[in-house]
Amino acid sequence: MVIERAAGREPLAALLFGEEGRPAVDAVAGLAVGPEGFELLNPAQAVHGNAELLRDGLTFDLTGLAPGPNCPVPPVIHRVALPSDFSCDALDAAWFMVGPHLAGAESLLPVLRVAAAILRHLTSLTGLQAVVWRPARIAMSPAWFAEAVGVWLAGGPFPALALTALARSQNGIESEGLAFLTGQEFMLHAGAGGPSREHSRIAVRLTDWLVAHGPVDSPREVVLSGVGAVWIEPEGQNRLNVLPR
Repeated sequence: MVIERAAGREPLAALLFGEEGRPAVDAVAGLAVGPEGFELLNPAQAVHGNAELLRDGLTFDLTGLAPGPNCPVPPVIHRVALPSDFSCDALDAAWFMVGPHLAGAESLLPVLRVAAAILRHLTSLTGLQAVVWRPARIAMSPAWFAEAVGVWLAGGPFPALALTALARSQNGIESEGLAFLTGQEFMLHAGAGGPSREHSRIAVRLTDWLVAHGPVDSPREVVLSGVGAVWIEPEGQNRLNVLPR
């Protein structure tokens, strides 16, 4: 059973394949090469569709591979760089999660960086149709995910449109999945006329700043690189209201 294999852990990500298209562990082993790759542990688990992956001293589990049973597809609300008719309904999922020794440390940035590096390699699996980042309920094309996290791993900004979601409405732009990292989500208020392209740039920069600096516990002004100042005001413990200056 999936729950037994996961030992109560929630997946960080899900890899989505077409029906009967899930790869076996051998295909994963083929990617585990080179200094930038990962090591495959416990090959005896392959018959159950499970792979244990090691990188930088941290282990992660990939479960739901063939010939084992597939995993449920996590809920998806947001979609990025996928066809307009994309649907998860007919797809099978393999779950990617931290190893048991990392349970409770899933949201620490050093752990997430290693997870993102492994997942970036896994986007090369044949037949992969989408990557779901569960904390943000976002599905994206493998190419989008690989490019976004690749920039981050190379020293660029946090991938706000891959490891979080930014949802536009008439009122502004609201984050989802940021609370997984900082304990808070934000609402960037746009005022009359709704959010503009500049608001989108602000939301991306703000996400990067909040991931780097952590929760905001009192009202303050913050100057964001390339987009200027914003006013951040906490509402309760887990929500931030943000206004461009």
